[in-house]
Amino acid sequence: MPRTRLKLQRLLRNLASSGSSASPLSALYALCVSFFMICLDATVVNVAVPDIRASLGASLNEAVWVNSAYALCYAVPLILAGRLGDRYGPKRVFLTGLAGFTVASLACALAPSASVLIAARAVQGLAAALIAPQTMSMIVHMFPAGRRGRALGVWGAVGGAAMAAGPVIGGLLITWTGWRSIFLVNIPVGIFGWVAAMRLVPDWRPARGHCLDLWGIALSSVGLTALVFGVQSGEAYDWSTVAGPVTIPSILTFGALCLAVFVWWQHHNTREPLLPLRLFRNRNFSAASTAGGAMGAAMGGLFLPLMIYLQSGLGYSPLAAGAATVPMFALSSLCARLAGKRSDTASPRALAALGFALLIAGTAALAWLLHPGISLWALMPSLLAAGAGVGLVSAPLAGIATRTLEPSLAGAASGVFNTTRQLGGAFGSAATGVLLQAHLGNTPTAATQAALAFPVAMLLIGLACCTVVGPAAKA
Repeated sequence: MPRTRLKLQRLLRNLASSGSSASPLSALYALCVSFFMICLDATVVNVAVPDIRASLGASLNEAVWVNSAYALCYAVPLILAGRLGDRYGPKRVFLTGLAGFTVASLACALAPSASVLIAARAVQGLAAALIAPQTMSMIVHMFPAGRRGRALGVWGAVGGAAMAAGPVIGGLLITWTGWRSIFLVNIPVGIFGWVAAMRLVPDWRPARGHCLDLWGIALSSVGLTALVFGVQSGEAYDWSTVAGPVTIPSILTFGALCLAVFVWWQHHNTREPLLPLRLFRNRNFSAASTAGGAMGAAMGGLFLPLMIYLQSGLGYSPLAAGAATVPMFALSSLCARLAGKRSDTASPRALAALGFALLIAGTAALAWLLHPGISLWALMPSLLAAGAGVGLVSAPLAGIATRTLEPSLAGAASGVFNTTRQLGGAFGSAATGVLLQAHLGNTPTAATQAALAFPVAMLLIGLACCTVVGPAAKA
């Protein structure tokens, strides 16, 4: 706590002075304030669903779309958002996204109906998509490769802390003041984050002008929207008819075709493609992005069956089930900081591989230990092992993805890296739902154990990706 107070005091002192004299570390903390907020809003709404339904008279499907709208609009424009940072400068795009996120949070808090809330959450997601790639891109610009691991460790720790805090903060705010307060709290945080970033973050601008690939934007947006919608909504429509001749399989096929045409166009675009395919010639970037997608799928597939089992199988309340994961993510946050520092001097490939190994061991142990009546304390070592694994993977993986890239590709790389994780998370949630339904006739324990086999398989893919990462270049 004393160290946290000193960092906050230093940030406030720098905020009161000229932005040009601020240290990169102070600028990093200013960015992390906003990054914490958008990560928190991805999870904080989960515990508010019953209150939102009761307050607005929303159906279950509408309540589900309060979260799905945010996730969909967050995932789809990430590549474009990263490229916008390359064209206009990441600070400009970051500040625009943060302003939009703050205004959308106010709209969420004042929403008179479920449809208005869903629309406001969609705007929140679009704004969050503008923010997320810029935080990673600005870290690349502010810190040289030899010092970037520590900065990415802070960045990863903030994401872990937000995941830990989401269910608890949401539960407390809803208990004390109602569900609207989970959005109102974003307003002072957003204003502070905007002012801090404005004063402390350097305004890097591209050395030359960039043109926008309009065909690439259209094809990637339509393809990703169809793919993410199909994966997220497949279970709700029983993987069958949506309306008239439109089915979930046809939506997924259409999305895949659009993305295939998008890749073809990126290869033949001789001017400036939205997604420079030369990114994937970098072995480390390709391996880290694939591992990031596997990690996202594993996380999306781990917590859904676990939360259901803690509540339905073991009888915990939603708040207690959410609080049970707090030690896990607190340890994840600590390990992310430590892994970030170590990745500047040690091998980030070895740290990421150790993290994946711990995650595999923790998840497999959870599946093996589950049975009716088991104490939560008996599950805690497995949860803590998984939490340590999450922390050890996050910062080194981001460092591997960006360490050997030229700075002009930082925005595009950040967009792709974040997109693979978001798409992996959506795919993981959908795949887990299918596995749970397929084993619905069995006991809840057997169904949960079958569902947990999916994240283990994804984590094995992530571990395999670590083996093909090249050695880190010396700073």
